[in-house]
Amino acid sequence: MSRIGRLPVKLEKGVKVEVRGDTVKLEGPKGKLEMRMLPGFTLEIKDSELNVQRPGDSNQQRASHGLIRKLIANMAEGVSKGFTRVLEINGVGYRAEVKGAAINLSLGYSHPIVYQLPPGVTAKVDRQVVITLEGADRQLLGTVAAQIRELRPPEPYKGKGIKYATETIRRKAGKAAAGSTSA
Repeated sequence: MSRIGRLPVKLEKGVKVEVRGDTVKLEGPKGKLEMRMLPGFTLEIKDSELNVQRPGDSNQQRASHGLIRKLIANMAEGVSKGFTRVLEINGVGYRAEVKGAAINLSLGYSHPIVYQLPPGVTAKVDRQVVITLEGADRQLLGTVAAQIRELRPPEPYKGKGIKYATETIRRKAGKAAAGSTSA
C-alpha cells in the first residue's frame, strides 16, 4: 500500500465534506473546493478523518493512491487555513500595486503590465516590491505565482526581476570580473 495514500486526512473544525459518486466537495471558512477522483477510488469518512481506498493493486492504481490522498489533503488545508505565496520584485523602478482584482506592474518595459487575478486568489502588496498571494486552491495559487514570475524572471547578473521569496538566485560574474587577471 502507498505510504502516503494510507495516511488519514485530518479535517479541521468547520470543514464539511460531501462525496457524490466520484466527486469530492470540501467547504470551509476560506472557501469551497471540488475534485473528481479517478474511477474506483472511494472515500471513507470516520469522525474527523478521511481515508482514501483504492480499488485494486495495479501499478497505475498504486501510483495514483498517494496523489489523490495528497490532493484531498491540500483541499482540506486550503478550505480551513488557506495558502500563501510571496513574490519579491528586485530592480530600480520595478514596482507593483493592487487595484481591485488586478495587479499593476512596472517591470522596466515600455508599458505597464496589468495582471488580472482569477477568482479565488487575492493579492496584497507591501512596500511596492513584495507581493503576497492568498487562496484556498494550492494548484491555482502556484499557477498564478508562476505566471507573475514569468513576466520578468530574475536574471543572473544583477538579480533584477520577480522571484519567489524562498528562491535563491545563482549569480554570475560579469565580463569585467571574469577577465580581470593582472599581466
